[in-house]
Amino acid sequence: MIATAAICAAATAGVIVRPFRWPEAVWAVGGALLLLAFGLIAPANAWAAVLKGSDVYLFLIGMMLLSEAARTHGVFDWVAHRAAAGAKASAVRLFTLVFLVGVAVTTFLSNDATAVVLTPAVYAVAQRAKVKPLPLLFACALVANAASFVLPISNPANLVLYASDLPRLGAWLAAFALPSLLAIGATYAGLRWLFRSDLSGSAEQGESVALEGNGRVALAGIGATAVLLTVASALGWDLGWPTFGAGVATALAVQLRARQSPLPLVKGVSWLVLLLVAGLFVMVEALAETGLIGWLAGQLSAAAAQDPRLAAAGAGGLLAVGANLVNNLPAGLIAAQTIAAAHPPALIVDALLIGVDLGPNLSITGSLATILWLIAIRREGEDVTFGQFLRVGVLTTVPALILAIGVRVLIG
Repeated sequence: MIATAAICAAATAGVIVRPFRWPEAVWAVGGALLLLAFGLIAPANAWAAVLKGSDVYLFLIGMMLLSEAARTHGVFDWVAHRAAAGAKASAVRLFTLVFLVGVAVTTFLSNDATAVVLTPAVYAVAQRAKVKPLPLLFACALVANAASFVLPISNPANLVLYASDLPRLGAWLAAFALPSLLAIGATYAGLRWLFRSDLSGSAEQGESVALEGNGRVALAGIGATAVLLTVASALGWDLGWPTFGAGVATALAVQLRARQSPLPLVKGVSWLVLLLVAGLFVMVEALAETGLIGWLAGQLSAAAAQDPRLAAAGAGGLLAVGANLVNNLPAGLIAAQTIAAAHPPALIVDALLIGVDLGPNLSITGSLATILWLIAIRREGEDVTFGQFLRVGVLTTVPALILAIGVRVLIG
C-alpha cells in the first residue's frame, strides 16, 4: 500500500508542478506505468480501469469540439462584446456578469463545460474590456465547482457518486438548493473581496462584433447540447455519448456550412487530457486494490452508527480535503465504492457529494475542471501558480464549505 500511495502522490505532484514543463498527462500516465512496472496493478485491471472512464472521455471530446467550433467561428468574440456592453463600463459589473454566466453554464452544461467552453470566452472578454484577466478567470474556475451541485447534470461526479440511486429532481433540489445557493454566494463574495482593487476601475466596451452565420450555428449547437444533456440527465442516461454526438454534429454542421475541413477542429482538441484522465483512473484502481476501500467503508459505517449528522459533516469535510490530494475524479470514484460497501444514510452521501464537488476549489489540481481550466488559460498565455490558487481557494472555499455542508446537515 505504501508503494502504491507513494507513486500516486508523486504522479499527482507532477501534475501540479509540471517539472520540466512537461504536460500534465505525462505525469499521470507515468504514474500508471510505474504501477504496472512494479506489479502493483495487473495489466488486465489497469485496462479495465481505463475503460471505466469511457463516458468521461466521450463527454470531454464532445465539449472540446464545441469549444473549438465556437472559438473558430467567432462565438467567443461575440460573447466578449456582449458582456463588455452589458457591463456599462464597470469592471465590477463585468465580473458579476461573468460569474452569473458561469453559474448558468455550470448548471446546465456541467463544470467541465465552464472550464473548456467558457474560459476562453472570458479571456476574450477581459482583452476586449481592457481589464485584468485573473479576477474573471478565477470566477470561471471557482464557479465551475461552486455551482456544480445545483442539478445532477452540473457535474459528472454527481452521477458517479450516486450511481443507480440518483435522487429525483424534486428530492435533489430539496437537498441541495439551499447549500448550492450558499456555496455560490460565499464564493462570489470571497472573490469580490479578494480582487476588490483589481475591479475598482472601468471596463471598455470596444467595437461592436456581429455573430456571423457559422457562429450562430455553433452557438445553437451549444444551446441544443444544454437541452440534450438536461433531458439525458432526467432520463438517467449516461452523458458521454449524447455530448460526443452533439459535439461531432455541431462541428460537422459548422464546417460544412463554412465549406471547410473538420480536421482543424479535431486538431484543436486537447487529446492529452484524455490520457490524463486515463492515468487517474488507473491510479485509483491501484489504490482500491490495497484494501483502502474496505477500511474506509468500515470507518464510515462506524461513524454513521454513532452520530449520522457528525459523520456527515466530518466525511464531507475530509473528502473535500482528500479531493485536493488526489483530484476529485479519483476521490469521487473511491467515495462511490466506499458508499456501495458501507450503505450510509442519504445525509452522509449528500455531504460527501458537496465535499467532492465544492472541496476541489481549495487547490489548482482539486478537480478535473480546474485542470482543464489551467490548460485553457495557459493556452491563452496566462498562468497561475499553486500558491496563488491556494490563497484564493482557501479564503473563498472554506466559508463556502462550512455553509453548504452545515446547512445540509441542519436540514437533515
